[in-house]
Amino acid sequence: MKDEPGQGVLRVRAVFDATLRALAAVRDHDAETVVRMAQVVAQAFRAKRRLYLFGNGGSAADCQHLAAEFINRFQKERDPLPAIALTTDTSVLTSIANDYDFRDVFLRQLRGLAEAGDVAMGLSTSGRSENVLRALRWARQHGVHTLGLAGMEKTDMDVYCDLILHVPDDVTARVQEVHITVGHALCDVVEEMLFGVEPPSNVVRPAQCC
Repeated sequence: MKDEPGQGVLRVRAVFDATLRALAAVRDHDAETVVRMAQVVAQAFRAKRRLYLFGNGGSAADCQHLAAEFINRFQKERDPLPAIALTTDTSVLTSIANDYDFRDVFLRQLRGLAEAGDVAMGLSTSGRSENVLRALRWARQHGVHTLGLAGMEKTDMDVYCDLILHVPDDVTARVQEVHITVGHALCDVVEEMLFGVEPPSNVVRPAQCC
């Protein structure tokens, strides 16, 4: 692409158009799936169970982003909700990868932390990340509810997830952009299910951190 403002604007618009198409497709075909996922997560929180999130690269960042929305707050003033990103403890991640195998970095954490009735949510734009698949498979076998956010193709991830949402696009960036929007929608619906009544208007809300 030549270094011309007009060409750059066209490319930016093309990126936005592609993202909007992917978002619209998920909105039209998978809104019910997001609600069903929210029901699973809300039920687990009501039962004092935990949500574990895991993925690689940009998906790892999305996991800690969404865990923060639950443990702190999303839109409502409410109690913290027990969500844990398995992507953030560098000592745990590197020790497992070094002593065992990188494919076990999420599985081994689930084995040490998760219990039946918890929720494991794996993010993989390809649907083929071996460390995500191993963790979901173990979770499914041990009574942990399994949710997945994936890309276009159906893979073994579908086998190991109780509920999975596919983004109908083959560009990783577009899939990730939809995943974080789906994650925000999930947070919104879970909060509504658990804390539906808004606080009085005279309650002063602290500024959101991010």
